[in-house]
Amino acid sequence: MSGKWFSKFSSYLSTITGRPISFVLAVALVLIWAATGPLFHYSDTWQLVINTSTTIVTFLMVFLIQNTQNRDTAAMQIKLDELIRAMEGAHNALLDLEELDEKELTRFRKRYESLAEAARVALKKGDVDTDSPFVGGDDGIAHGNAHKDDNDKS
Repeated sequence: MSGKWFSKFSSYLSTITGRPISFVLAVALVLIWAATGPLFHYSDTWQLVINTSTTIVTFLMVFLIQNTQNRDTAAMQIKLDELIRAMEGAHNALLDLEELDEKELTRFRKRYESLAEAARVALKKGDVDTDSPFVGGDDGIAHGNAHKDDNDKS
């Protein structure tokens, strides 16, 4: 079964429900429901109408929002991968980081955090921070930068 119709439907519905008029309509429905309370003597059925309606809408919207978010994230990741691939000096080893496990991501994150800290220190000294780490070693993690000695494997 093709999911293309669902993708189009979820995109359309996400667009519609994300507009200000949709919010205004939702608020209006709640206000109308609240105003009818005295008419229905605040009965259990009156309360059940809003509870059931909001539960159903919330339940369905979770799937629509998740579908839209998954597609948007995948498209953004492809665009970022293309930028990395196309940039001279960028490292293709970084193309599929989202596929790594948490331990591997943490190693990359820590290395880039240390590069950022070194760049801040360099900026305070008046140096530039436009170097590029190289990917090396058996672990595939970026080591060193243009301003450091290649033997520094911190």
